[in-house]
Amino acid sequence: MEYKAIRVIISGGGTGGHIFPAISIANKLRELNPETQIQFVGAEGKMEMDKVPAEGYEIIGLPMAGVQRQLSMKNLMNNLSVPFRVLDSVVQARKIVKQFHPDVVVGVGGYASGPLLWSATGMKIPAVIQEQNGFAGVTNKMLGSRVQSICVAYEGMEKFFPAGKLVMSGNPIREVLSRPATARQKADGLEYFGLSEGCKHIFVVGGSLGSGTLNNAIKHWIQDGCPDGEGVEVIWQCGKYYKKDVDAFMKAHPEVTGIHPFDFISRMDLAYAAADVVISRSGASTVSELCAMGKATVFVPSPNVAENHQTHNAMALVRRNAALLVKDSEALDDLLPTALGLLNSPDKLKQLEKNAEAMALRNAAQVICDEIYKLV
Repeated sequence: MEYKAIRVIISGGGTGGHIFPAISIANKLRELNPETQIQFVGAEGKMEMDKVPAEGYEIIGLPMAGVQRQLSMKNLMNNLSVPFRVLDSVVQARKIVKQFHPDVVVGVGGYASGPLLWSATGMKIPAVIQEQNGFAGVTNKMLGSRVQSICVAYEGMEKFFPAGKLVMSGNPIREVLSRPATARQKADGLEYFGLSEGCKHIFVVGGSLGSGTLNNAIKHWIQDGCPDGEGVEVIWQCGKYYKKDVDAFMKAHPEVTGIHPFDFISRMDLAYAAADVVISRSGASTVSELCAMGKATVFVPSPNVAENHQTHNAMALVRRNAALLVKDSEALDDLLPTALGLLNSPDKLKQLEKNAEAMALRNAAQVICDEIYKLV
């Protein structure tokens, strides 16, 4: 296939699970032809407005917002403004499309993808959806009939989309997270986080913003004296919103060593490399990274997501004996005992690692880019 220079708009974001696949697609397009022009479109105030420029790409923000389900006066006022924000976003999206003249548009999910893809497809511009999850989001389901190709990461997605449009691509992941760590990389990870070689290591990651449930489970374990935790060290990504509370908690327990809390970890490759067991939420990109790196994982799906899609993501691995699952409601008492039990069961641990790696789809960005070029 000839990879000529093309013009592409990539829209979506809101969480790292949408943003990092979008950046991976953009990087692959630039790798295939450095002259390709890429314009990102995100939602004002969301994390893509910082993360995308940090990777060297331009981004335009739409005033898009979603309906908040939790009752409060602030959320009520937000919800009353949503229809007006949607209309404003559609108008602005049409202007962006007219000005940029894309050959194709790509939607990765999140607030901004709806207005942009709706506008572009209405203007007869070919479009691709990249659906990361095992349960399709509302926006992508609405747009499925309007786009030409839908790249998915899980089987059985024909219950959400026209079967003839589906392409099994997997989720694009960062290159540094695309292979199991070498012994050298593991040693680098231990040194980077100040860990001891003689210990076993757990990496706790609650997504890019952290998780109150996972944080409370760690604190509960510490308050109980870290039972059965001797010889275990923990890398703990607690999230920036929780960091102040976690720091105060750790200060109140100076006797505890080997617990290393961080608000955000940029070197995820080294954190995964250092870990013997990972405790994680089950966002789609995280699941794909853990498979690619062949990590033994205990998933705690977030209940606070649309259509309970994180449970669907995790169960795709659990059914294949490639991961363990602890319910969010049971995490306080069961999470650390489950992870420690896995640490102390080397045969089970190796089995999960092997089965997880067997599920990895490592050329997702290339497959998606080929679909983009087919449309062009």
